[in-house]
Amino acid sequence: RENLAEILQLSGYEVITAQNGITGVEQAVEEIPDLILCDIMMPELDGYGVLKILANNPKPLNIPFIFLTAKVDNEDFRKGMMLGASDYLTKPCSDVDLLEAIEIRLKKSDQNNQFKEKVFDHTQQLKKDFTTEKWNEIFSGKEMRKYRRKSIIFEEGQYPKWLFYIKKGKSKCVVTNDEGKEFITSICTEGDFIGFSPMINETKYMESAYAFEDCELVLLSKDEFFEILYKHHEVVLKLMDMLALRITRQNRKLISLAYNSVRKKLAEALIIMYEKYQKNGIASFSILRDDLAAMTGTAKETVIRTLSDFKDEGYIKLESNVIIIEDVKLLEHLPN
Repeated sequence: RENLAEILQLSGYEVITAQNGITGVEQAVEEIPDLILCDIMMPELDGYGVLKILANNPKPLNIPFIFLTAKVDNEDFRKGMMLGASDYLTKPCSDVDLLEAIEIRLKKSDQNNQFKEKVFDHTQQLKKDFTTEKWNEIFSGKEMRKYRRKSIIFEEGQYPKWLFYIKKGKSKCVVTNDEGKEFITSICTEGDFIGFSPMINETKYMESAYAFEDCELVLLSKDEFFEILYKHHEVVLKLMDMLALRITRQNRKLISLAYNSVRKKLAEALIIMYEKYQKNGIASFSILRDDLAAMTGTAKETVIRTLSDFKDEGYIKLESNVIIIEDVKLLEHLPN
């Protein structure tokens, strides 16, 4: 290890060394090196363990990983490559071979990073250029319908005939248990698609959708939807963003329902409403207490009592049936 470090330093590289696998993982996560050179047979944690832990790290590291080891069995080689190793050098290895392998991997990594940056910049520009006028152009000539508040858009158990794009207003998606109790899974707003997963998967709706307020929807057939996806990559990006945000919110809601107090559950529901209605940092909206109860999985009476407590404690303002949130951070940091 010391000899290799000296050779690499003489070649102009900045080198960090670790005496075992556990220390190596800790340093890799902390330092985020440009490349990792690793033995297989090590104390505490072997090279395969190091590679597997780094590959499963919550923060994608994408660090080129070269095994340098005396183990030369095909099975060992295959195992390393299956775990994601970039290269595999056997000892004894000449200094020239080692340095060439490192240069090749660093060059390839740099090219990949440049490509990712270009893709990211292009993606961000596509999103920036995708204005309301662009949406109107895409949906020109498509069927549009207006729905009054509480109107049914589609029902659980039906096969999808249309994909719905919310041009104006908001909708809510609801699941119902065997006893008829409703639970609101999501609130969708202008610019969102609803009902696209069942259409893509050709399955029945797993939830029902209602107009949360008066809204105007664009209706797309399956063929029209896929034609738009093929022609407009911006729509694909929009759907990807929607899916990622929906998964994040669903996970947050599941954790809240499982572990949080009633106060915290209601705070989470109000934060979601804030995200849908806020303008210039302030949100003002009217929502049925039954809907808040359906969002939090609690009784209506409990919601009413807790809202009153929030008002008295300064988290929200109540004006008749309107809820006003002026500082959402107070709700975000509400004790459980």
